[in-house]
Amino acid sequence: MTEHTLQGKNVLIAGGAKNLGGLISRQVAQAGGNVAIHYNSESSRADAEQTRADVAAAGGKTVVLTGDLTQPANVEKLFADATEALGPIDVAVNTVGKVLRKPIVETSEEEYDSMFDVNAKAAYFFIKEAGKNLADGGKVITIVTSLLGAFTDGYSTYAGGKSPVEHFTRAAAKEFAERGISVTAIAPGPMDTPFFYGQETPERVEFHKSQAMGGQLTQIEDIAPIVHFLATEGWWITGQTIFANGGYTTR
Repeated sequence: MTEHTLQGKNVLIAGGAKNLGGLISRQVAQAGGNVAIHYNSESSRADAEQTRADVAAAGGKTVVLTGDLTQPANVEKLFADATEALGPIDVAVNTVGKVLRKPIVETSEEEYDSMFDVNAKAAYFFIKEAGKNLADGGKVITIVTSLLGAFTDGYSTYAGGKSPVEHFTRAAAKEFAERGISVTAIAPGPMDTPFFYGQETPERVEFHKSQAMGGQLTQIEDIAPIVHFLATEGWWITGQTIFANGGYTTR
């Protein structure tokens, strides 16, 4: 029977330096877990080091790892390095994403390829390596988007790039079930982070707020507890994409 706790568990968080990933990293440590914190861009290095310090202060064993996850060899190395540093990985969380708001007729092939590399390809190979490396009874969780269930103009490559992950999740849940590994995805609404604001005008921000309960954006504090639940008591949920967005979509 799966142990419904993070106490003593080893958790790998892709994009774990800041925003949602940073909060998840800190909450794992507060729950007694150990954390491998991944980041990619140099601009996130300081955040990664601060998150590592926070995890260590909470008593968790921790390591900071970096790499471009659009390259499958780097994903393989990420899991190998995390395992070497912490021991067998019990939970793998992928918060990595790239957003672009641009009309279809203005989107270049380079932009299309980049969006699908980050949002689909990297997610696929992260799930693959999780399936190869996770301890039996492990958990794989990917952050996607509520735009899988509804649409607003300009996000064809963002929602399009995330949409295959719903199918990867279903497939992996079936393929990994024999080892008791749960595979899920979480689809937040627009989150109150710099990741979102860089794409939108103030007027459109207000529109997005108006579509959710209470006229507000999704907060990272709304999503992190769902990750914790799926990594512990929610282990029986697998093969599912969970929409958590305050009614932004009603799928």
